[in-house]
Amino acid sequence: MTSRLNRRTLIACAVMSFATLAFADLPSASPASVGMSAERLQRLRPLIQKEIDNKQMPGAIVMVARKGAVVFSDDVGVKHDAIFRAYSMTKPMVSVLAMMMVEEGQLQLADPVSKFLPQLAKQSVMANAMEAGNTATVAAVRGTTVHDLLRHTSGLTYAEFTRSPAVRQAYIDAGLFSNEVGAKWITLTPEQQIEAFAKAPLQWQPGSTWEYSLSTDMLGRVLEVVGKKPLSVMLDERLIKPLGMKDTSFVVPVDKAHRIAQPLAIDPLTQKPFPPMLDLTKAQGNDSGGAGLATTADDYLRFCQMLLNGGTLDGKRYLSRTTVALMTSDHLGPKVATPVQPGELLMGVQGYTFGLGFMVRQGQGMASVPGSEGDYAWAGAGGTFFWIDPKEQVIGLLMAQTPGPQRQYYRRMVKQLVYQAME
Repeated sequence: MTSRLNRRTLIACAVMSFATLAFADLPSASPASVGMSAERLQRLRPLIQKEIDNKQMPGAIVMVARKGAVVFSDDVGVKHDAIFRAYSMTKPMVSVLAMMMVEEGQLQLADPVSKFLPQLAKQSVMANAMEAGNTATVAAVRGTTVHDLLRHTSGLTYAEFTRSPAVRQAYIDAGLFSNEVGAKWITLTPEQQIEAFAKAPLQWQPGSTWEYSLSTDMLGRVLEVVGKKPLSVMLDERLIKPLGMKDTSFVVPVDKAHRIAQPLAIDPLTQKPFPPMLDLTKAQGNDSGGAGLATTADDYLRFCQMLLNGGTLDGKRYLSRTTVALMTSDHLGPKVATPVQPGELLMGVQGYTFGLGFMVRQGQGMASVPGSEGDYAWAGAGGTFFWIDPKEQVIGLLMAQTPGPQRQYYRRMVKQLVYQAME
């Protein structure tokens, strides 16, 4: 009985001291005050520490906010101010910027991309991308729209991930991919990238198939034409600085470079060196809307809280409540094919559709992780992950540099452990 009391006392003291801290310049609160168990949240640390001890990951930051307050923040094997390669967690921010411009009437979701990038007026599509040796193309039935870019039904793909050797070779021939460079598309200037997009055939007819892709990179080029500024400048002016994201940028300044989190040198699954990750200390050829940002746990939590608040933070409105609802609705429906579902790609689970920049949970069933109908999420290839659950008023954030396939396991693990702590 004494040991149990001592344990509870220690947890209570930890919660009391935590409540005096401020994370992400957001209010903090004890887990119990918002219906969560401090003791159960503490299950996260030993599991992450075990992964570190077993040389499966270098470290991680986990943050949980509920009802507008940070209730859990733990840094295991990494400092709290570490800067992470956001990779595809850049996409939700660019998607929000796009919808801000839609709200202002600068563009519409139904607009054809060729309205802004005339080089893409005559797109071709692989006649049968999945048929070995078939390189024949046909004309696109319709043009790709802004809506397609936001929901990844543009017909584009990633050469790194496509199941079509013909499309992969076409991306190499167009200059979007190289077996030596890999993400060659990020080394191109905006003009070169648009020219490469014009040369490469689409894998699917626009609007027909959900395929995770370079869509948000193309969206970035559209926004630059509309806004008449580089994507990095627009994000900085419209979102990053106003939201108080102090360490989020496309290039990490020299005086902050020592804070960049790094992965393990060796992939624990293959026992081979990880491919080089994005060098955050230098500018790339273009501001990659799909993969270019660096950020911290505190910074990204502020972005998530703005979304959970229905488009506002600290009294400033970025999006209308109705636009946030639109972005987090099902935009695939029964007519869009999903050879690989969004949840399967991100966490190895079914049960998710896709909205405008996020995957969206369709119901309680199907997905083999806990959550609520309508919770939405995305992640980055480097190991970062977030989700927002409007029903439970919860934000979960995992920041790590685990670029291998095991990142799916860590996403499921953290989501499971956060929900089991709800009372």
